[in-house]
Amino acid sequence: MRNDGRNFDELRNIEVLTDTMKYADGSAEIIWGNTRVICTASWEPKVPPWMKGEGQGWITAEYGMLPRSSAQRIQRDINRLKKAPRSVEIQRLIGRTIRSVVDLEKMGENTMTIDCDVIQADGGTRVASIVGGFIAMVQAFRSINDGMVPINDYLGAVSLGIINGENLLDLCYEEDFRAEADMNFIMSGKGEIVEIQVTAEEKPFSLETFNSLVKLASKGIMEIVEIQKKVLGELK
Repeated sequence: MRNDGRNFDELRNIEVLTDTMKYADGSAEIIWGNTRVICTASWEPKVPPWMKGEGQGWITAEYGMLPRSSAQRIQRDINRLKKAPRSVEIQRLIGRTIRSVVDLEKMGENTMTIDCDVIQADGGTRVASIVGGFIAMVQAFRSINDGMVPINDYLGAVSLGIINGENLLDLCYEEDFRAEADMNFIMSGKGEIVEIQVTAEEKPFSLETFNSLVKLASKGIMEIVEIQKKVLGELK
């Protein structure tokens, strides 16, 4: 039994609140266990200079953590005079994984920016940002395209790890801190792999264990996709 009473293959409770930000084209607050992330999507009728004339759009993302989203205060990026490397890595992950399920040509030369702001962190902030950012993006496309969305599939993401030799789904911070190996797994609603991030923190693990983690991740992501379907309905 885990510290919060869950089984090894059980997700934390996930709640999604939509239309939480008045001025955003699309928005969602995702409450994933004790992790809370506000995700907004903003539409702009332009693309980066290097994309002009290509006839397609662009999806990009920004990610940040509020100073007291964690147990220890986090310094704001503006006071560092540069973006924290971890934030840069995560926002690139959010952008490229969400782009994988969007038909950029159908967007025309327009940009959708996904902003993910962590207001409380207890593990899994990057996967929560992907799941919530996807929901905010769908809402934005619907609001500006009269209900039509240039999206090919749903997108799920989940964290996993190995603790004391046991595979565990959806790590909270305390579990992630103790993990012998950790994984972030991103998959489409059709069950197609988008990205896998995995690291053995203490010692290598076998291919058999890796395959078991993939199977466990797939189970969790299909449950997450069902939550997205309940919130968004069918993609059109």
